[in-house]
Amino acid sequence: MKGITCSVLFMVASVLIMVQAGQGMSLTCGQVDTLLAPCIPYLTHGGEPGPECCNGVRSTKALAQNTEDKRQVCMCVKEAANRYANLEDDAVQALPVKCGVDVDIPVSRKINCDVIN
Repeated sequence: MKGITCSVLFMVASVLIMVQAGQGMSLTCGQVDTLLAPCIPYLTHGGEPGPECCNGVRSTKALAQNTEDKRQVCMCVKEAANRYANLEDDAVQALPVKCGVDVDIPVSRKINCDVIN
């Protein structure tokens, strides 16, 4: 029960950070990393993404409401992907679909994030 409470508090804190980011604070890779960290097991071993992972994908999309934020999220995701040599490319490409999230930011280790609108 204590673990569930800690998880809920963590998610609430993440949402508060997102709200603050949407109010003029700049988006950080730390925020993106925190939101997408629950996806690492799925991205490295396959299977199905868990609810925390999909919530992180939804929250990350919610952070990226303008071109600058989309580019920042792109750069953060690209940097994170390059830190994990064992990411399964098929899992990376399938993640938004499996989570039911329509993302307009391509996910790739080689993407030029400066061309995102």
